[in-house]
Amino acid sequence: MAVDLEAIRKRVAELSGIKKTSSVQMWKPGLGEYKVRCLPWKNAADGQPFMERWFYYIGENAGLLAPNQFGKPDPINDLVRKLYSSGKPDDRVLAKKLSAKMRCYAPVIVRGEEDKGVQVWSFGKQVYQRMLGFFLDEEVGDILSPTEGFDLKVSITKAVGKQFNDTVVDPARRPSKLHEDAAVTQKWLESVPNIDDMYRLKSIQEIETVLNNWLNGGSEPAQTD
Repeated sequence: MAVDLEAIRKRVAELSGIKKTSSVQMWKPGLGEYKVRCLPWKNAADGQPFMERWFYYIGENAGLLAPNQFGKPDPINDLVRKLYSSGKPDDRVLAKKLSAKMRCYAPVIVRGEEDKGVQVWSFGKQVYQRMLGFFLDEEVGDILSPTEGFDLKVSITKAVGKQFNDTVVDPARRPSKLHEDAAVTQKWLESVPNIDDMYRLKSIQEIETVLNNWLNGGSEPAQTD
């Protein structure tokens, strides 16, 4: 029997909690300028335009979903709370490193890559705050409207000496349709994936194993942008 390396890679990703399904296309832009159009999530809670997810970055782990955000027992969060409550400066430093970090998500159509369909863009807090501000700007408003929304101009640069890229997002000068063909628009809106299909929530036992391995190994928590 021939070994399917791609199938093995997908399975390793599933087991590590990175990607839960290959049907979700992530948009990972490099340096340069882009134009994208954000689409609304189907299952966004409380009328929020974008999705938030909180992850732990410990050791070599690419990111562990924090169970407490779903109301589930969370041994890492328990440890963080104990460290903060100890009152010791070193414990507070460690608690900050172990604390969950937020990532935000938006389904997008990348102009010039329409043939790829809906992709999912992950971004950090600063970009998130900037994009939320568009909804409050009376000259912009609902950027998600498929008929009167705005494309976004995304510029990604890297300053000398900085570890992470800089991302600047601005709305286009004028509103526009998501697509001139209403059938294409509807197809894109219906193909927005479920964010819960993207990452697997590890069991308490799995998370405890990761935490214990890290505590015994003593390596630094991974850095994120």
